[in-house]
Amino acid sequence: MPEPCKIKELKGKTYRCFFELTLKVIGGKWKPIILYHLSLEGIMRFGELKKSIPDVTERMLTKQLRELEADGIIHRKVYRQVPPKVEYTLKPLGVSLVPTLLQMREWGVDYERQLGGGDYVGGEGYESRESPEIASMYRDNTDQ
Repeated sequence: MPEPCKIKELKGKTYRCFFELTLKVIGGKWKPIILYHLSLEGIMRFGELKKSIPDVTERMLTKQLRELEADGIIHRKVYRQVPPKVEYTLKPLGVSLVPTLLQMREWGVDYERQLGGGDYVGGEGYESRESPEIASMYRDNTDQ
């Protein structure tokens, strides 16, 4: 059995291994979904993110967006106007996650197939099994 690594700290996050650090930055129920939607749309406003993730509360979405911004994964652009306008995009560190997010999605497709979930694939309102198209602003920086 390998010996546990010593504890490190980075920007207030304590971790022993890089996998643990990765999960502290992008782990949780909503962060990967937020990042996935931003990778597909490119630029999204708060309300658009909320509509695309109907089960997340406004409070939790705000919290997750703030954490992703503090960790250098997303960029938040505030327009000084009335009513206020805020847009979110992926920063280079966030763009570097896109291939991993797409692999996680593909795993979900395969998992559904393996467990006989094929009946849910077709029809209106269901996500296609086909690979989604990444926003053009990110395509040059990903493997897709």
